[in-house]
Amino acid sequence: MKRLLTVLTLFTVVIANASADVRISRPNSLVDVQVIDRTSGQTLETWRHHGRIYVAGTPGNRYAISIQNRTGKRILTVLSVDGINAVSGETSALSQRGYILSAHQKAEIAGWRKNLNEVAAFYFTQLPDSYAARTDRPQNVGVIGVAVFREYEPPRLSIEEVGAPVSRSGAKKAARPAPAAAQESLGTGHGERIESTVTTSEFQRASKGPAEIVTIYYDSHANLVARGIIPARPREPQAFPGNYVPDPK
Repeated sequence: MKRLLTVLTLFTVVIANASADVRISRPNSLVDVQVIDRTSGQTLETWRHHGRIYVAGTPGNRYAISIQNRTGKRILTVLSVDGINAVSGETSALSQRGYILSAHQKAEIAGWRKNLNEVAAFYFTQLPDSYAARTDRPQNVGVIGVAVFREYEPPRLSIEEVGAPVSRSGAKKAARPAPAAAQESLGTGHGERIESTVTTSEFQRASKGPAEIVTIYYDSHANLVARGIIPARPREPQAFPGNYVPDPK
């Protein structure tokens, strides 16, 4: 099985001043995923609509994607933002490089990987300013994807099996395609350089296809309200809206 060069975070990131956790996962998920507004320090609230998960971003605010490994073993996470691999800058594919998380590790990915020491900050911006649009790939703006791979483990042999040929064949999980993303009005920009130190390591995938894919759609709050994803809040009447009695019309 081919060994792939991937990126390994060196430290566990602790998110300060975050609101109550808003986890995007199922009870048996391999990872917890959160979108953090780095400008306000808040975890973005999630909204579910027709089977999809949405978050509302504020234009101009920097953000990060927090991923926590819920398992007791290493995993590989291939991160896609607006249909682009956040490590390599290639149009996203499941076979590409990603971030390795050790057992129970939590890492915050805050930008496009530029080298082993820096990323270009993620920030919410209008579609024409997005990195995807500026590299002529605007078709998938407005979606974040995390594909999770387990690590291959050699089979353990019993005493009777020692010396016998070992078969490593077996049914492989087929890649579960991510939902097609409509073009959104809010995208992710390529911001200023910020420090983010990583190193490289080898990781052998247990299967060709991912064990899990987490997909998050995003747009501005106003656009999500207009699309009926976030319920509109009716204006509450004010008891004291003015100072003096005006003349009637």
